[in-house]
Amino acid sequence: MLDRFALVSNSDCHSFWPWRIGREANVLELKRKSYREVIDAICSKNPVRFRFTIETDPAYGKYHWTGHRKCNVSLSPQQAEKFGNICPVCRKKLTKGVEHRVEELSDRPLDYKSIERPGFIRLLPLSEIIAAVLGDISPSAQAVWKIYNLLVGRFGDEYTVLMDTPKEALAEVANAAIADAVIKVRKGAVRVVPGYDGVYGKLDLIETGYREEPRHGRVQQLNLEDFW
Repeated sequence: MLDRFALVSNSDCHSFWPWRIGREANVLELKRKSYREVIDAICSKNPVRFRFTIETDPAYGKYHWTGHRKCNVSLSPQQAEKFGNICPVCRKKLTKGVEHRVEELSDRPLDYKSIERPGFIRLLPLSEIIAAVLGDISPSAQAVWKIYNLLVGRFGDEYTVLMDTPKEALAEVANAAIADAVIKVRKGAVRVVPGYDGVYGKLDLIETGYREEPRHGRVQQLNLEDFW
């Protein structure tokens, strides 16, 4: 049903914080920097021109799984169905999650992958990674900003830190724990405890062993000023 559309990934613009506005993006290969070239690359759906998208793990969202916040109940779509979408603690109706609704509307199996579409990679905002390493503090804390600014100031931009900078270089500027966490996120070797019923998902830095094959090559990130 959606095959005729190009699937893009864009960050929310309701907040100016870097862990919100810059966390998702479309990576395009352009012959020249123009509006028409951007539109043509997206509409082509050709992986040579529309390289890949950068995605925040959807489990990070505060309505990803089905659940009931007051009872601390969080359930996968399959688990929720077994309970008849009723909270097993208080017997009230559960708040249905996005993943649950997507599965209801889907006409393809969960593991379906199209080879004709651009790939994607999953990243988490650098501020969130640093905050998790420092002890699950707020990403707006001064301790987080200090390390964030050191890394971005040294390597140029957040995506370069997240996707391209070697572990040793990260450790030299920040510390070994943060460098290790960035590499784990890059490799897909972390998991996000899914959000539910208004509760945001939470980064779990315990290695899972999961690793998705790389779907991208080295890409130079441009600034807004490069288009003027």
